[in-house]
Amino acid sequence: MAQRNVLQYIILGLLDQRPLTGYELTKAFDSDIGEFWSAQHSQIYPQLRKLEEAALIKHEDEISGEKLTRKRYDVMPAGQVMLNDWLASDATEAAPGKDEFPLKLYFIRTAQDRRLGPMLGTQQRLHEQKLIHLRHQMATKFPEGVGKSDFGHYLVLDYAVRRETAYCAWLTDAIARVEA
Repeated sequence: MAQRNVLQYIILGLLDQRPLTGYELTKAFDSDIGEFWSAQHSQIYPQLRKLEEAALIKHEDEISGEKLTRKRYDVMPAGQVMLNDWLASDATEAAPGKDEFPLKLYFIRTAQDRRLGPMLGTQQRLHEQKLIHLRHQMATKFPEGVGKSDFGHYLVLDYAVRRETAYCAWLTDAIARVEA
């Protein structure tokens, strides 16, 4: 199955917050967005061209200094529709560092957003199932605790159980905050 181009949605989401230059978009991946998704300069600029060719974003030239002209991009209505459709779709499970769910949360502006409850509920069910599976793996593979010859495997599985336990607790708290 082909991986979907999530970078286009990230760019649309960032531009939906405010118009940005390509450089400012690149810097966003060094800060907040970089916590859960990475992209290089060499990926961002070609994606900007594609989005503009598809009439999802537009740019205005602005003068900086005496000679420097830079493009400031803004999302167009068709881009906002595409972003909203992506935000409303189920987040797919992805490789570590490429999780769409926190990325989508980043672009939700208010606790009253109707998409938020279903998003959190879906993730809670997925992570609770994953936690059940991991606990079963732990009980099956290490019924008497860690052995001498498989310590690393035990630690990795223990980490996964703890990670999912914390994630489920966080989701429960997030759902309670939305409902409050």
